[in-house]
Amino acid sequence: MNIGIPKETKIAEGRVALTPRSCEELIVNGHKLYMQQGAGLLSGFKDSEYRLVGVSICSSAEELYQSSQLIVKVKEPLENDLIYLTSQHILFCFLHLAANEKLANDLSRIGLTAIGFESVREHNQLPILKPMSEIAGKLSVQIGTTLLHQYQGGVGLLLGGLSVGAIDKGQVLVLGAGSAGKQAALLARKMGAHVFVYDKSLTALAELRKIDPLIQTINNENDCLSLLETTNLLVGALHIAGKKSPRFIKRSHLKLMMDGAVIVDISVDQGGCIETTRPTSYNEPTFVEEGVIHFCVANMPGAVPRTATQALSAVLPAYIHRLTQEGWGEQDAVMKSAINVKAGKVLINLL
Repeated sequence: MNIGIPKETKIAEGRVALTPRSCEELIVNGHKLYMQQGAGLLSGFKDSEYRLVGVSICSSAEELYQSSQLIVKVKEPLENDLIYLTSQHILFCFLHLAANEKLANDLSRIGLTAIGFESVREHNQLPILKPMSEIAGKLSVQIGTTLLHQYQGGVGLLLGGLSVGAIDKGQVLVLGAGSAGKQAALLARKMGAHVFVYDKSLTALAELRKIDPLIQTINNENDCLSLLETTNLLVGALHIAGKKSPRFIKRSHLKLMMDGAVIVDISVDQGGCIETTRPTSYNEPTFVEEGVIHFCVANMPGAVPRTATQALSAVLPAYIHRLTQEGWGEQDAVMKSAINVKAGKVLINLL
């Protein structure tokens, strides 16, 4: 099959779907790979590295889309991508359509088949989403720590404090103990902060405590909300596969938080779990509501494209290969269930 890898068009999105090594793996399996010129540069991979393994480099997006049947990209197509998509294409990327009804309708009008990375579920896991969630979890604490600095408008706290004296180490509240929330909590604890994690799953909370017994876990909603007054960094990582994120924190709850506190809502791709969340980009990543700094960038792992691309490429080739098999849409239960749009119909619940 002819497989195309376009250059990402989302603001500050440096990832590319596949490394040269992963492309080579697919070429060995008999596929023809096309890549748009410069698509891998921000991830540290030159066109010459792709040519060396047999990838054909296209000088424009139009040439790339015309040459390919299966389009594999990282983020959802934007307006300048949609003009090249046709009913003959299979699109494989992060879609997050549950919170993007317009894109769902645009794709259905085109008539193509669209499969969401985040919808691939196997052995009760989300293998493509997981590494990106882990990266976003770590980034949420790294970025949140910087936003707490006074020059960023934050409360002026050094998260983790110091090892001597009665110095405030800061409090981090993580909503969700999944892949993203777990990494956020573990990193915040390693930095020395007081960390609380809320989740409805007692199993997930128990697993987290087993890794780090100093992380305090909460299963009761009211107990969680009672912590907002003393929370410096709130990380939103609540996720329900295939559905819009629940708006757990209301605007009224923000009034309990101190001025200069920080919210990083990782779940913004699925609509966000904070009522005041709205998608931002790395060009203008933050805004303030009720005195609280919000960071709601919808492609957080795009900030570390080298790492993120390598992580994606470790898992993508096997699933790409499955999409090239005859009859996959009926015979491959995993990939069939990951279809979001097909033949003019949206197959997932929106909003």
